[in-house]
Amino acid sequence: MKRLLLLFIITSVFNCKNKHASAPSKITKRGLIAKQAMVVSAREEASKIGVEILKKGGNAFDAMMATEMALAVCYPYAGNLGGGGFLVYRMADGSKGALDYREKAPLAATKNMYLDKKGNVIKNLSTVGSMAVGVPGTIAGVFKAQERYGKLEVKTILEPVIALAKNGYTITKRQQKRIASYDADFIAVNKKEILYSNKLKAGDTIKNVALANTLQRIAEHGKAEFYTGETATKLVDYLQSKGSIITLEDLAKYEAKWRDPVTFQYDNLTITSMSPPSSGGICLNQIMTMIEPFDLKDYGHNALKTIQVLVEAEKRAYADRGYYLGDPDFVSIPTQTLTSNAYLKNRMASFSFKQPTPVDAISHGKIEGYESDETTHYSIVDQFGNAIAVTTTLNGGYGSKLYADDLGFFLNNEMDDFSSKPGEPNYYGLIGAEANSIVPEKRMLSSMTPTIIEKNGEFYMSVGTPGGSTIITSVLQTILNVHEFQLSMQDAVDAPRFHNQWLPDEIRMEPNGFDKEIIAQLRDLGYKINESRSPVIGKVDGILMLEDGTLEGGADRRGDDTAVGF
Repeated sequence: MKRLLLLFIITSVFNCKNKHASAPSKITKRGLIAKQAMVVSAREEASKIGVEILKKGGNAFDAMMATEMALAVCYPYAGNLGGGGFLVYRMADGSKGALDYREKAPLAATKNMYLDKKGNVIKNLSTVGSMAVGVPGTIAGVFKAQERYGKLEVKTILEPVIALAKNGYTITKRQQKRIASYDADFIAVNKKEILYSNKLKAGDTIKNVALANTLQRIAEHGKAEFYTGETATKLVDYLQSKGSIITLEDLAKYEAKWRDPVTFQYDNLTITSMSPPSSGGICLNQIMTMIEPFDLKDYGHNALKTIQVLVEAEKRAYADRGYYLGDPDFVSIPTQTLTSNAYLKNRMASFSFKQPTPVDAISHGKIEGYESDETTHYSIVDQFGNAIAVTTTLNGGYGSKLYADDLGFFLNNEMDDFSSKPGEPNYYGLIGAEANSIVPEKRMLSSMTPTIIEKNGEFYMSVGTPGGSTIITSVLQTILNVHEFQLSMQDAVDAPRFHNQWLPDEIRMEPNGFDKEIIAQLRDLGYKINESRSPVIGKVDGILMLEDGTLEGGADRRGDDTAVGF
């Protein structure tokens, strides 16, 4: 009888716990373990090429160039030559920095270029076709990083990438489905069938000779080939034939820019993330500062109170994002105030576990005197102790859908990340203000959040994700999954995620990932739940340093993401 009573108590406790959390705070699965170095990216081919460069004696910055260019070959959905991105790094000696190679508005851009005579936003003009394209920064970025910190010759780095483009790679089931879903858009925008069409089936080998030729010229002539050489001329001729306002002068004037990253403390962690024109670092700082006083570990992983605290902090950070953030070269951003303990304590003062804070009661904070599901991220740790986190994008899936056949790559639609009209939502439903309005040569606001985490002064994690407006919250939850709930990197990456961005007023949740009782409780409290808007939230790729000094790779189950190491 005593044995039956004990069994009943244990079962009751277990069931009680499961009512509050959708996943146990324990390790169920480890990702790939490597002793010295690792690359985690959206495609196995790109991760393997990055590791190949490391094995040749290259470092993280050499592997960055190789991985990013390989993603342009085998992951054209977001990997690119025609887009831009952000890098956050930590050197073996502990020094840190950031590189901004975000796209820029062309010289001929104007504030109201996407509005009609009545002042209304012209549908699709900032998202599809030539007028959506910003001046690309990817080539400038990977060259600037490699020139400063890399060890190998560019020709050596790009050799396996060129071979990949020439010899081809295998289409996966996910790629087949994705390409087929965009086929009608490709034909509508390009007025013909392009290399990527619904004729491609999983298992087919696709070769991109035009891109191989472009990469060969870049290997021989460097960054200048893309911005002032033959490739530049071909690119501008192509864009202008499609109605673009981008000129050779726009390309020639483009420069990637070193930035001071956003660095802050959370518990015994030091978080270093991207600064404006990315909103990632400041928003992550705000959210983590607002949630730090709450005992998330006691509440439980994805438990009711945990979700409430995160959602309410996210609401407030995203409201500030829309109002205050933009390109720091053009607008004054009150970073010190936005990230101060006093300001953020005041922002959370209206929070209650009893009911949601109405979105119309939040708005942006008062300061006296004053992005995509289709991005891609990769993390690299090299054998020398350097770590990088890189997020790069075309913005929407395949960007503007404009494909330069003679060059072999898609062009971005990043102009949509500006505020075409303050107060109007963009592709991701994000509301922008005057700080992110269009100005020639200005960089558009981004949600990309490449992040490096240190624990007690030592490297701990490299993490980031695609996901448009959900990027910041996906990075946040991954960090918390490891630090607060003791999940492995693989479990942390795979765990179901939720998202709130102030407007629209809803919690987006990955379907079938959360306890139904918790969802019911959230609804009873007055929260709006949307399980259909974002069936996939982020595709996180991360690397965790374990206690024994080995590396664990977390490659997201939601994609073809793969960790490779040695």
